[in-house]
Amino acid sequence: MSVGTPVDLPAQGSEFRRARLIRFSDCDPAGIVFYPQYFVMLNGLVEDWVNEGLGLSYHGLVAVRRIGLPTVKLEADFRAVSRMGDQVALGLTVQRLGSRSMTLLVRCFDPATGELRMQMQQVLVTTSLETHRAVAIPDDMRAAILRNAPELG
Repeated sequence: MSVGTPVDLPAQGSEFRRARLIRFSDCDPAGIVFYPQYFVMLNGLVEDWVNEGLGLSYHGLVAVRRIGLPTVKLEADFRAVSRMGDQVALGLTVQRLGSRSMTLLVRCFDPATGELRMQMQQVLVTTSLETHRAVAIPDDMRAAILRNAPELG
Protein backbone atom coordinates (compact mmCIF):
# COMPACT_ATOMS: atom_id res chain seq x y z
CA MET A 1 0.00 0.00 0.00
CA SER A 2 1.63 3.24 -1.08
CA VAL A 3 1.60 6.10 1.39
CA GLY A 4 -0.09 8.67 -0.89
CA THR A 5 -2.74 6.45 -2.47
CA PRO A 6 -6.12 5.86 -0.79
CA VAL A 7 -6.79 2.15 -0.74
CA ASP A 8 -9.96 0.28 0.14
CA LEU A 9 -9.30 -2.27 2.84
CA PRO A 10 -11.25 -5.50 3.01
CA ALA A 11 -14.17 -5.02 5.37
CA GLN A 12 -15.13 -7.51 8.00
CA GLY A 13 -18.86 -8.17 7.97
CA SER A 14 -20.70 -4.98 7.16
CA GLU A 15 -17.91 -2.60 8.23
CA PHE A 16 -17.12 0.14 5.71
CA ARG A 17 -13.36 0.81 5.69
CA ARG A 18 -10.93 3.36 4.35
CA ALA A 19 -7.16 3.65 4.61
CA ARG A 20 -5.90 6.97 6.00
CA LEU A 21 -2.45 8.49 6.28
CA ILE A 22 -1.87 10.49 9.47
CA ARG A 23 -0.66 13.87 8.24
CA PHE A 24 1.29 16.73 9.79
CA SER A 25 -1.95 18.75 9.91
CA ASP A 26 -3.56 16.05 12.10
CA CYS A 27 -0.91 16.32 14.81
CA ASP A 28 -0.08 18.48 17.82
CA PRO A 29 3.43 19.66 18.81
CA ALA A 30 4.07 16.26 20.43
CA GLY A 31 3.75 14.69 16.98
CA ILE A 32 0.62 12.67 17.77
CA VAL A 33 -2.92 13.11 16.53
CA PHE A 34 -4.58 16.04 18.27
CA TYR A 35 -7.76 14.33 19.49
CA PRO A 36 -10.31 16.67 17.78
CA GLN A 37 -8.75 15.71 14.44
CA TYR A 38 -10.14 12.19 14.89
CA PHE A 39 -13.63 13.71 14.78
CA VAL A 40 -12.76 15.45 11.50
CA MET A 41 -11.34 12.20 10.04
CA LEU A 42 -14.34 10.17 11.11
CA ASN A 43 -16.81 12.77 9.81
CA GLY A 44 -15.08 12.40 6.45
CA LEU A 45 -15.54 8.64 6.78
CA VAL A 46 -19.30 9.15 7.24
CA GLU A 47 -19.38 11.20 4.01
CA ASP A 48 -17.42 8.48 2.16
CA TRP A 49 -19.77 5.83 3.54
CA VAL A 50 -22.84 7.69 2.27
CA ASN A 51 -21.25 8.28 -1.15
CA GLU A 52 -19.46 4.99 -1.72
CA GLY A 53 -20.76 2.52 0.83
CA LEU A 54 -24.42 3.39 0.35
CA GLY A 55 -24.16 4.58 -3.25
CA LEU A 56 -25.93 7.85 -2.47
CA SER A 57 -24.72 11.41 -2.88
CA TYR A 58 -23.82 13.14 0.38
CA HIS A 59 -23.87 16.46 -1.44
CA GLY A 60 -27.27 15.61 -2.91
CA LEU A 61 -28.59 14.59 0.48
CA VAL A 62 -27.48 17.81 2.18
CA ALA A 63 -27.48 20.48 -0.54
CA VAL A 64 -30.31 19.29 -2.79
CA ARG A 65 -32.64 17.22 -0.62
CA ARG A 66 -31.86 19.37 2.45
CA ILE A 67 -31.47 16.36 4.78
CA GLY A 68 -28.90 16.76 7.55
CA LEU A 69 -27.12 14.08 9.58
CA PRO A 70 -26.20 15.89 12.79
CA THR A 71 -24.54 14.04 15.64
CA VAL A 72 -26.74 14.07 18.75
CA LYS A 73 -24.66 11.75 20.93
CA LEU A 74 -20.99 10.91 20.84
CA GLU A 75 -18.90 8.69 23.12
CA ALA A 76 -15.19 8.45 22.36
CA ASP A 77 -12.57 6.08 23.74
CA PHE A 78 -8.90 6.78 23.04
CA ARG A 79 -6.66 3.74 23.39
CA ALA A 80 -3.30 4.38 21.68
CA VAL A 81 -1.53 7.23 19.92
CA SER A 82 -1.27 7.73 16.18
CA ARG A 83 1.77 9.55 14.84
CA MET A 84 2.48 11.54 11.71
CA GLY A 85 3.23 9.11 8.89
CA ASP A 86 1.21 6.22 10.35
CA GLN A 87 -1.04 4.35 7.95
CA VAL A 88 -4.27 3.64 9.79
CA ALA A 89 -7.64 2.26 8.84
CA LEU A 90 -10.96 3.90 9.59
CA GLY A 91 -14.01 1.67 9.97
CA LEU A 92 -17.75 2.33 10.23
CA THR A 93 -20.46 -0.13 11.25
CA VAL A 94 -24.16 0.61 11.72
CA GLN A 95 -25.12 -0.84 15.10
CA ARG A 96 -28.74 0.28 15.24
CA LEU A 97 -31.18 1.64 12.69
CA GLY A 98 -34.19 3.50 14.01
CA SER A 99 -36.91 5.42 12.21
CA ARG A 100 -35.15 8.81 12.47
CA SER A 101 -31.73 7.94 13.84
CA MET A 102 -28.89 5.47 13.56
CA THR A 103 -26.10 4.45 15.89
CA LEU A 104 -22.67 4.02 14.34
CA LEU A 105 -19.50 2.43 15.68
CA VAL A 106 -16.58 4.24 14.05
CA ARG A 107 -12.98 3.42 14.77
CA CYS A 108 -9.37 4.08 13.89
CA PHE A 109 -6.97 1.15 14.04
CA ASP A 110 -3.68 -0.20 12.77
CA PRO A 111 -4.57 -2.33 9.73
CA ALA A 112 -1.49 -4.55 10.15
CA THR A 113 -1.88 -5.43 13.82
CA GLY A 114 -5.51 -4.55 14.52
CA GLU A 115 -4.41 -2.29 17.40
CA LEU A 116 -7.28 0.04 18.23
CA ARG A 117 -6.21 3.67 18.33
CA MET A 118 -9.63 5.13 19.09
CA GLN A 119 -13.29 4.37 18.60
CA MET A 120 -16.54 6.16 19.12
CA GLN A 121 -20.18 5.38 19.23
CA GLN A 122 -22.08 8.08 17.39
CA VAL A 123 -25.81 8.68 17.08
CA LEU A 124 -26.88 10.52 13.92
CA VAL A 125 -30.37 11.89 13.41
CA THR A 126 -31.82 12.67 10.00
CA THR A 127 -33.19 16.20 10.03
CA SER A 128 -34.82 18.66 7.69
CA LEU A 129 -32.35 21.47 7.06
CA GLU A 130 -35.35 23.77 6.57
CA THR A 131 -37.04 23.13 9.94
CA HIS A 132 -34.13 21.57 11.87
CA ARG A 133 -36.50 18.89 13.13
CA ALA A 134 -36.00 15.14 12.95
CA VAL A 135 -37.44 13.43 9.88
CA ALA A 136 -37.68 9.80 8.82
CA ILE A 137 -34.51 8.27 7.40
CA PRO A 138 -35.01 8.53 3.62
CA ASP A 139 -36.24 5.29 2.06
CA ASP A 140 -33.26 5.00 -0.31
CA MET A 141 -30.82 5.47 2.56
CA ARG A 142 -32.62 2.89 4.72
CA ALA A 143 -32.67 0.40 1.83
CA ALA A 144 -28.94 0.90 1.18
CA ILE A 145 -28.08 0.41 4.87
CA LEU A 146 -30.18 -2.75 5.02
CA ARG A 147 -28.54 -4.11 1.85
CA ASN A 148 -25.19 -3.91 3.63
CA ALA A 149 -26.48 -4.93 7.07
CA PRO A 150 -29.67 -7.01 6.67
CA GLU A 151 -29.51 -8.04 10.34
CA LEU A 152 -30.71 -4.51 11.23
CA GLY A 153 -34.04 -5.02 9.44
